[in-house]
Amino acid sequence: MADTTSSNPFPGPSPIPAATVIVARDGDGGLETLLIRRNTALEFAGGMWVFPGGRIDPGDYLAEAPHDEATAARRAAVREAAEEAGLVLDEADLVPFSHWTAPPISPKRFATWFFLAPCPAVTPVITIDGGEIHDHTWMRPADAIARREAGEIDLAPPTWITLHRMARSPGLSAALLDARSHEPERFETRFSRVDDGVVAVYEGDVAYDGGPLHGPGPRHRLWMVASGWRYERD
Repeated sequence: MADTTSSNPFPGPSPIPAATVIVARDGDGGLETLLIRRNTALEFAGGMWVFPGGRIDPGDYLAEAPHDEATAARRAAVREAAEEAGLVLDEADLVPFSHWTAPPISPKRFATWFFLAPCPAVTPVITIDGGEIHDHTWMRPADAIARREAGEIDLAPPTWITLHRMARSPGLSAALLDARSHEPERFETRFSRVDDGVVAVYEGDVAYDGGPLHGPGPRHRLWMVASGWRYERD
């Protein structure tokens, strides 16, 4: 996994390095992921259901490798899982999944490493602090997407697209195999406004580098419009 901190292809503030861990397990109805709900009073992603995660702290970097962001991201993901959910994860179990860079217009702009990790064999009691985190649940990815569509929960686009990919796997083994079989995909979001909402456009889309949103060409986008959210990808 390459270090992305040295490049900033978009104008605007440099993104803050961060890390997130998708903790997954096999439930009675198939693959489940752990989602936690952020305090509605928080400035960043308040009220949203997310995976455990947060910014990479200076202490996450190894003294012998002070610029190794990939290793620091693993350490940050494990630390955040412990702080936000009381989960004890092994760094060695984390599988690189994706990397997301928020657009320059974001109030707080993060560049976030996403990792997939199996829940410990003996499912622990999830512990939240009641401050920054107000609730938690184990949920099948497809159910989380359906609940967002019904207006029951709020998801950020990176969480939605991650769940969309996870929903293709019938169980934990398949999800881990999928993650290990692919290089972590990188998403650098650009937004386009439409009459009834917003479209998040990603690399590979005809509109990503200034082409017409409705013109002919390849598609890689998330429609976030009044009629619902829809992922379109060639």
